[in-house]
Amino acid sequence: MTIIRHFEIIYILLDKKRVTAKELAEHFEVSTRTVYRDIDLLSGAGIPVYASKGRGGGISLLEGYALKASLFTREEQADILIGLQTLAVTDFPDTEKVLKKAAQLFKRDTSNWMDIDFSPWGSRKKEKQLFFSLRDSIIYQVKIRFTYFNSSGVKSERYAEPYQLQFKQNAWYLVGYCLEKEQFRIFKISRMRKVSVTKEPFVLKPMPEGVGEAEREIGKLSIPVSFQVSPEGAYRVYDEFDEDMISKNKDGSFLVKARLPDTPWLDSYLLSFGTLLEKVDSEEVRLRLLKKVDQIKNNLK
Repeated sequence: MTIIRHFEIIYILLDKKRVTAKELAEHFEVSTRTVYRDIDLLSGAGIPVYASKGRGGGISLLEGYALKASLFTREEQADILIGLQTLAVTDFPDTEKVLKKAAQLFKRDTSNWMDIDFSPWGSRKKEKQLFFSLRDSIIYQVKIRFTYFNSSGVKSERYAEPYQLQFKQNAWYLVGYCLEKEQFRIFKISRMRKVSVTKEPFVLKPMPEGVGEAEREIGKLSIPVSFQVSPEGAYRVYDEFDEDMISKNKDGSFLVKARLPDTPWLDSYLLSFGTLLEKVDSEEVRLRLLKKVDQIKNNLK
């Protein structure tokens, strides 16, 4: 975000010659303190930008200055363009405009080498927008409210400070500080409903300890699980597990050995393989699955 703002500041100054810190702050929706910090960083990087006080004062570039591509090596130019394009495919505000300007400055073509869709196949527009709403709430550090369903289906209302989006095991999670529980929590985005981004700012808290505790709690629930999947289930096996967890049998079936959370999720996950699931080594897990299959049969009678 900072590098995009820096490029945009330079182009604004080249175009308008002089602007006030207040005007830049309003344009970027940041504080004037942030603007002055940006000016100091640009100046330290060798860009002749300075601020003058008093009537008619403002922020401007040294007379006759032109931004030169030679300030950056070809590797740095490539890194900048790649970084900007990475942000552009996530619909980050104003990135496309800055990307085009940077490409013109460096006399480099940009190719659509990457496309990212953070939503499941077939998602509705509303569901896709949720990711971007959460992204913006993290970037601009504003609190959110939402309804959440835990792994047992218990519904609760949450009020949190969003910190980070994480992608793990084919699912997106939000790391946030839960204001009711007064501790960091990890929320599965697919279980979040009625997400409301407030205008209430928050100050970042040290995150690592909270997240570490949450990860350890998940680890405590994990058990070693071995199960066999028929050859037709190759797409599931290779999509969802690392290669070192998979062994291919002589008949073409697959043996998967992994550590998975021993929660109601595990039974549902294994049952999701349907007739592709051929064997489960754990007798306890196998008996639970058979019991649930019987329940399903009774429910469908």
